[in-house]
Amino acid sequence: MSFEIRAQIPFPVIQFMNTVSSNIVKWKGKDLFDLVCRTVGLRETWFFGLRYTVKDTYAWLKQEKHVLDQEVPKDSPITFHFLAKFFPEKVEEELVQEITQHLFFLQVKKQILDEEIFCSPEASVLLASYAVQAKYGDYDPNFHKPGFLAQDELLPKRVLMQYQMTVDMWEEKITAWYAEHRGIARDEAEMEYLKIAQDLEMYGVSYFAITQNKRDTDLLLGVDAQGLHIYSPNSKLNPNKSFPWSGIRNISYSEKEFTIKPLDKKKDVFKFYSSQLRVNKLILQLCIGNHDLFMRRRKVDSIEVQQMKAQAKEEKARKKMDRQILAREKQMREEAERAKEEMERRLFQLQDEARLANEALVRAS
Repeated sequence: MSFEIRAQIPFPVIQFMNTVSSNIVKWKGKDLFDLVCRTVGLRETWFFGLRYTVKDTYAWLKQEKHVLDQEVPKDSPITFHFLAKFFPEKVEEELVQEITQHLFFLQVKKQILDEEIFCSPEASVLLASYAVQAKYGDYDPNFHKPGFLAQDELLPKRVLMQYQMTVDMWEEKITAWYAEHRGIARDEAEMEYLKIAQDLEMYGVSYFAITQNKRDTDLLLGVDAQGLHIYSPNSKLNPNKSFPWSGIRNISYSEKEFTIKPLDKKKDVFKFYSSQLRVNKLILQLCIGNHDLFMRRRKVDSIEVQQMKAQAKEEKARKKMDRQILAREKQMREEAERAKEEMERRLFQLQDEARLANEALVRAS
């Protein structure tokens, strides 16, 4: 038996798992997860997990248990998806490593294009322009001719179908914004994308079907970095009720019943039900993980995070200086080219004037 790891990144993460299949029975989830993180150079591991499909839902590989003791499919190869399990409250403050930012960018971009995150047409075009900047660099009208985005998936199908606009018209709108991003590096463009995306209502929310009692009143539960949210079944955008982590005293779980006890004892206790044991475990897992990160954000950074932030700051300063040097060199080359062209033009002009003067002398003589 072997593993196959798929991830939202532009290169294969693990393609050599067949070589370790003999040790698979000894592996815990943490062994496999750590291997993937080392492979991509990821240190901000607390946001991510290995997800797999089981029957009609999904689950996250538990790190403390042996891989084959979990409900993973026993097919060969076993397929896991390396994805963000938890989302930051503020991407610019929390995502330190460039690889972490890049992984979030790719995952959120895919969720928007797959319409797992609702995005208005206006925001979709702006996001697309930052995605283009991240991929192609600065806009150059001599190089980026009409049709250069023809093979790129940049907008959700819902947006494309909403207006009677051709592909060329959409490209023109995206390019107009893209041209405004001159000078923005790839990592900066991806961060700008995430800063806009994090304000979308469905960003970072995991949804689950629940009921308010055992018989009826269908609802949706949303779990995210901010807390728990209760939605009507047909609306994932505006919750009817929210329970921020800072206002929750306790969440208890017994069989199919969840109980949310507010910190304010004067407020009513909220109970809801979920019929699937596997889903209930997932809900509880996400609640615990999101709450732990919520509390962690409100403490002083660990030594490891402080070191990462210092290294990231130095790296950004170095890259900025390198970009400035390259920009100056490019400007000097362009100025030299212009000076050369001007000298050649002047030379041709002088030669032409000399030729005309000679012809005039010949005629005069």
